[in-house]
Amino acid sequence: MRQTLDWTPYRRSTVGFDRLFDFLENAGQAADSYPPYDVEKLSDDRYRITLAVAGFKRDEIDITSHQNLLTVAGRKAANDDTSKRTMLHNGIATRAFERRFQLADFVHVDSADMADGLLTIELVREVPEAMKPRKINIGNEPTVIEDQREAA
Repeated sequence: MRQTLDWTPYRRSTVGFDRLFDFLENAGQAADSYPPYDVEKLSDDRYRITLAVAGFKRDEIDITSHQNLLTVAGRKAANDDTSKRTMLHNGIATRAFERRFQLADFVHVDSADMADGLLTIELVREVPEAMKPRKINIGNEPTVIEDQREAA
């Protein structure tokens, strides 16, 4: 029997962590585990997602990035050759799939490649200059901050 925690007191005292609490509330729900995947942190601003997509060709996989959602979908093309074969054991899953990944702000897809049945998607986080922290001087006189783009 699964007990649920009430996250309401924490939701009231935090700002911007809604996705985290939604994830914690839905963590116990069963999810489809096909295809299996790895998420790897390569550095502070670089990540890699690797999906095991054995049996799929490049043109049967669709990768879409929209806002903070990365969607990887696979659809096997209809093949007349499979109807002529008699399978004694069919262990390689080739069913259609759709896997979704929530991306943090400013994370986008850098590249994607497929080799040896593994699809690798490289992600990079690029925070715009306007969003990076900056030091604010305290004083009586207003400080004019030069735009670095015009100085270059």
